[in-house]
Amino acid sequence: MHFISIILFVFLVSCSGRTTQQDQVNLDSLIINREGKIVLTRFSPPDKYHRPIADSNSFAWYLRLLPLKPHGTKVQYYDGRKKPNSWVAEAVIDLSVGTKDLQQCADAVMRLRAEYLRTSGRGEEISFNFTNGTPAVWSKWKNGYRCSVNGNEVSWQKTADPSDSDKSFHNYLEMVFMYAGSLSLDNELVPALLENIQAGYVFIQGGSPGHAVIVVDVAVNANGEKLFIIAQSYMPAQDIHILVNPLDRNISPWYRLGEGETLYTPEWTFEEGSLKKFP
Repeated sequence: MHFISIILFVFLVSCSGRTTQQDQVNLDSLIINREGKIVLTRFSPPDKYHRPIADSNSFAWYLRLLPLKPHGTKVQYYDGRKKPNSWVAEAVIDLSVGTKDLQQCADAVMRLRAEYLRTSGRGEEISFNFTNGTPAVWSKWKNGYRCSVNGNEVSWQKTADPSDSDKSFHNYLEMVFMYAGSLSLDNELVPALLENIQAGYVFIQGGSPGHAVIVVDVAVNANGEKLFIIAQSYMPAQDIHILVNPLDRNISPWYRLGEGETLYTPEWTFEEGSLKKFP
């Protein structure tokens, strides 16, 4: 399993580190504001780092404003059960996971991108490809078209009344989650350079199984070195959550990554070349 390497690293760090429990509380208080209700106010950049300016209409700004559940909230599965290893989450994003086992790994990335485009008045841009390459376009769905899947063939027929309601939108997303995934999203995204990393970029490994995490914030220092915060959903479908940094609790939930290095997250490992962005 991908998280075994993380467990080993955490064990080694815990054995060799000299940070006391009180020291960790003090460090947390500098970075984590337990009363903060959004990403921007919950997490401060570490010393000598700052958030770069983000346009108020950008995906990066939208992600900084993501609402968070109260500090200490456990990750919840779609069926109401609590995630056993909720320690992987530094915070839980306050967006409904739904009641079906659909919003998993890459689905969370597509959900956040779609929510951003819709709230920004760019709903006509919402489109994700099914695994077979067929585009699932929100504007078609809201005009009453529904897909019919027969093996690897997909066709669309107008069988419903037009609606752009929240319920219709979430039904559209559930349809996307059923027929798209990490493999199709990986093919849609374009490679990105680590030096250019910004909120909205995605670390992704397409496949079955595959996984994806999305960068929700970035900080930079005077030397141009960057840190970033990442979020994920996982299997089974569960709340989207901000990941802890298991290898450097002193800056968690911020991560640092050098060129050519592997990204170790609590439940997945991303090799060099995994960073991508929306076109």
